[in-house]
Amino acid sequence: MTIISGKINMKITQANFVQSNSEYQKCPVPDKPEYAFIGRSNVGKSSLINSIVQRKDLAKTSQTPGKTQLINHFLINQTWYLVDLPGYGYAKVSKTEREKFGTMIHDYLTNRENLLCTFVLVDIRHEPQKVDMEFMASIANSGIPFYIVFTKADKLSKTQVENHVEVYKTKMLETWEEMPQYFVTSSVKGSGREEILAAIDELNLGYKA
Repeated sequence: MTIISGKINMKITQANFVQSNSEYQKCPVPDKPEYAFIGRSNVGKSSLINSIVQRKDLAKTSQTPGKTQLINHFLINQTWYLVDLPGYGYAKVSKTEREKFGTMIHDYLTNRENLLCTFVLVDIRHEPQKVDMEFMASIANSGIPFYIVFTKADKLSKTQVENHVEVYKTKMLETWEEMPQYFVTSSVKGSGREEILAAIDELNLGYKA
């Protein structure tokens, strides 16, 4: 199932960094709806976040995978939080560091009471990766709502994008009852931005602190 709505009522007028933490207990008071963005290292997460809020430097981009190592909160329009989480599947850090990041991410996702949805970013250029599939299965088993966000669609032709999404659907439906809701995005072209904001807008409407 995919979200196809492209019209949004939300306009981003403010996007401010609030704080970074390594423990969910130290995150801002959970009195506003919250949305987390996460994916494998080098999936284009910071670029997507900047595209969504239409700011070039809100989330720090880097050519070095693994730049994000803390739970980063941004306050959007003074009404909801966008959270930039560390990536999973680091290849160039120690096992101890990977375990530390894994525990931090797990504790945040399972305990943050105002977290309404997690956006799991996947590079559309690649075949379904085991680490992504395992992560999505893990959070689904924990009852954490999530959407899939395919990134870097500008790197492929329209036909290639459609084919790669179909491959992903086929793979997921081997073990899932249905394909989770998903978005196809490009930070370069800004595609998928309005659909993501429309989904957030809809969830915000149903939020009760």
